[in-house]
Amino acid sequence: MQMQTQDSTGGAMVQVVGGAIVDSMERPTRLLAARRSAPPAFAGMWEFPGGKVEPGESAEQGLRRELLEELGVTVALGAEVAGPLAEGWPLNDRAAMRVWLAQVTDGVPAPLEDHDELRWVSLDGDGVEQLPWIPADFPIVAALRAHLLRIP
Repeated sequence: MQMQTQDSTGGAMVQVVGGAIVDSMERPTRLLAARRSAPPAFAGMWEFPGGKVEPGESAEQGLRRELLEELGVTVALGAEVAGPLAEGWPLNDRAAMRVWLAQVTDGVPAPLEDHDELRWVSLDGDGVEQLPWIPADFPIVAALRAHLLRIP
């Protein structure tokens, strides 16, 4: 299954996936943030780990593969943090990201690719919002916190 749709100019929209890795799906208190090491425009900023969906993969398969490659972990996926578009959250004119809650089921997260630091940040208070997130990810952080507040 090809995970590209048409953008507003008729070109292919790149489908990106991200994992909102939490310490517990039932009672999440912390989120794993990843600090970019490249490209220079985003180096030092924080993001949801993940990447592009490859041809033939579902979005969920792509996310599991990306988290294994980038962090060395296997995850269970939970609910999707719904974005404003069918493709998820707009990243730029040519890419959008779908984000799922995830919990590590095997392995210890390590910055293996694209990141130089991982940090568990508190979802309480403003801890998670004080990090310098990649601008396109910041609205997702706010939506994630709103989503998690609805979990009993």
